[in-house]
Amino acid sequence: FAFAHRACSAAPVSNTPGALIEVEPGIARLLAPNPSPYTFEGTWTHFVGTRELAIIDPGPALPEHVDAMVRAIAGRPVVAILITHTHRDHSPAAAALRQATGAPVVGCAPLEIDNLT
Repeated sequence: FAFAHRACSAAPVSNTPGALIEVEPGIARLLAPNPSPYTFEGTWTHFVGTRELAIIDPGPALPEHVDAMVRAIAGRPVVAILITHTHRDHSPAAAALRQATGAPVVGCAPLEIDNLT
């Protein structure tokens, strides 16, 4: 999926983890530093909004990735952390991001959310 997503994207692709890339006005993405055969260059975390943000798939719970997300948020309110699925490359950073922002985590089974701590 990561390769297909990259190949189909019209936005410029940066393979530099932590670099926020605007895809369209109000939509940006940030690459996690977790390259592998499964994630290709890494997992993309998406930011939707301008004054307020929703974060989609916060990614792996790597301190440098969480720090990069907090920098990209730049003090703006985060209204939701959305999880599309609970694979280890998409959801574990939700707990740290929730702690940093106070935003609710939505989109996957509560039992899985409880295990993110």
